[in-house]
Amino acid sequence: MNNKILLTTSLLVGTMLHVLPASALKDVPANLQSGWDAISQQAIRYDLEYLTDDKRGGRLALTSGNEQSISWIVEQFKQAGLKPGNGDSYLQTFNLIEYRPDTGNTYLRVNHGEKSVSLKKPEIYTSYNHEIKIGAPVVFAGYGITAPELKYDDYKGVDVKGKFVMVFDHEPQEEDESSIFNGTGNTPYATPRVKALNAQKHGAIGLLIAPEPNRKHPSNQERRARIGGDLKRKIPLPEMVLESDQLQIPIVVLSDNAAKEIAGSLQLAQLQKKIDSDLQPQSQQIVDTAVVLQEKVKSRRIASTSNVVGLLEGSDHRLKKETIIISAHHDHDGQDGGQVWHGADDNASGTAGVISLARAMSVNAASELKPKRSVLFSVFAGEERGLLGSYYMAAHPVRPMATTRAMINFDMIGRDEKNSKQTDGLIKIPLNTNNRLNLIGARFSPQYDKMVRLQNEYVGLTLDDRFDSENALNTFFRSDQFPFVLKAVPAFWWFTGFHPDYHHVTDTSEKINYNKLQKILRLAYLTAYDFANTEYPPVFVPYPKG
Repeated sequence: MNNKILLTTSLLVGTMLHVLPASALKDVPANLQSGWDAISQQAIRYDLEYLTDDKRGGRLALTSGNEQSISWIVEQFKQAGLKPGNGDSYLQTFNLIEYRPDTGNTYLRVNHGEKSVSLKKPEIYTSYNHEIKIGAPVVFAGYGITAPELKYDDYKGVDVKGKFVMVFDHEPQEEDESSIFNGTGNTPYATPRVKALNAQKHGAIGLLIAPEPNRKHPSNQERRARIGGDLKRKIPLPEMVLESDQLQIPIVVLSDNAAKEIAGSLQLAQLQKKIDSDLQPQSQQIVDTAVVLQEKVKSRRIASTSNVVGLLEGSDHRLKKETIIISAHHDHDGQDGGQVWHGADDNASGTAGVISLARAMSVNAASELKPKRSVLFSVFAGEERGLLGSYYMAAHPVRPMATTRAMINFDMIGRDEKNSKQTDGLIKIPLNTNNRLNLIGARFSPQYDKMVRLQNEYVGLTLDDRFDSENALNTFFRSDQFPFVLKAVPAFWWFTGFHPDYHHVTDTSEKINYNKLQKILRLAYLTAYDFANTEYPPVFVPYPKG
């Protein structure tokens, strides 16, 4: 699970639960029994222990340990009987730019007339994949959102061509359940990437993201420090971006002090309050203000990695052209000296889950029931570096996106949710989570949610949707289902929650709750068959509140 996404806003939320006592569980349909039985804890444990072995070196993208994992996943797909998912290949290979920022020589200089102030880390956070030095005036553009379907546009009436744009993080009215922006949950418009692409589309040369002045939550820097797993590194992790990425302008994340320095006489708190009150733009050029951004890099290289894709072809001559995706990501955070970031939950658990379902559905298709629609099993690369593999596939699909009917994405499905510094005060965690599964994305496909809950009558997990009503942790943005949501695919993230070992070297295989993981995979197995065979697959709801 990626922790690079900007996280903000404090909220304690309620929970909608779906709980069945064991005595009320239905018997598994006879024509699905062989695949159900094939999902074994022993096999899951074996797969997890292979992926988290020190020989894999923490599976950092573009390292030999990650390449070993990719080759091993290919072999598992072959043994399961899957066909190559990308033409005649089990790989979808693409280039990444790996680089290390030179933070000591990177700065944002703010010029107010003859007054000049240079800002560096930690007042700003920025990294760009090659060296630049650019300067321009600054336009304040509200939340940086253009949403014609919601009759909202922060760019109305302002010209940002050739300029920097400063915008607030997140969305208007995010603590209002009746907000057109999905109530207290998030929409894609809240993400930095979507804001940056919108700024780029309007002709801006760079995006400055300011923390909302009226927020009631930790700053982004404070939030990142709460995780703490990278603080033990002597050598920081490298940054990575897609070589072919459509986003080509730099993003600078500002502290409160940096935002105030750039705003000058503009009263940001009053502007935010005004926008939140009536959803009318308050955008304007910041008078007598310009900024110069200098980005320096210590090293830069281009190298390739791969998504692993295997196909179980559908049996129906018409429906086999349609696709159900079952996905996870295979990378994690590597090693530093003698320390290994094993990533057992994040995301060896999800990778083992995809492999388990590939085996189970193949076994069942051979002996009992074939899925009518085709099922694409995909294990993405570079998730921890910014959802890179899933963004690549969403932009270069191996099967048509228009006929992709649903996506089940596994990321951290092996642990019990526990309180940690990252989540303290931001979301309420139930006392007992040893049978609990979080489903993220229900507001964008209530039909998908209903189908999962019906299949849960055979399994008996406690299903929890509280992450759909929070904006503190931005979970909606932080895994590989999100690039497919941007393409209007009904896509849920299956997630067992945060815990103190998240992105620490202590995320190891012996801490996995194998009984719960088996139940989650059996629920996904039944759900995938339902998606593949139903006459009416889930539909995507693009604007659930608007």
